[in-house]
Amino acid sequence: QVQLVESGGGLVHPGGSLRLSCAASGSIFSIGTMGWYRQAPGKQRDLVARISSGGRTNHEDSVKGRFTISRDNAKNTIYLQMNNLKPEDTAVYYCNAPDLYGSPRLSWGQGTQVTVSS
Repeated sequence: QVQLVESGGGLVHPGGSLRLSCAASGSIFSIGTMGWYRQAPGKQRDLVARISSGGRTNHEDSVKGRFTISRDNAKNTIYLQMNNLKPEDTAVYYCNAPDLYGSPRLSWGQGTQVTVSS
């Protein structure tokens, strides 16, 4: 089973930026579509962005234009560039491999905390 390790979170002011990374222990190219999820306190874990093995992306409306998902298949790593962060982006962010319905196909990593606060 591929293991996922997220990093890059932290505390940032509104309007700031962060770049998250997710390193996989196996080939993400063979896995296929990868994605970023987030879970705010008291809420369910939601898929916010996904990227196919060929680089086609899809971003959820609340992050569209602010977040950008990317991947480096050679490094088995995916990224989430987050700009113009808002307090409502505060959550634990996780990567995984979503199926057609957005359900995760791999075991969860530990996630990385993103806190947006003044």
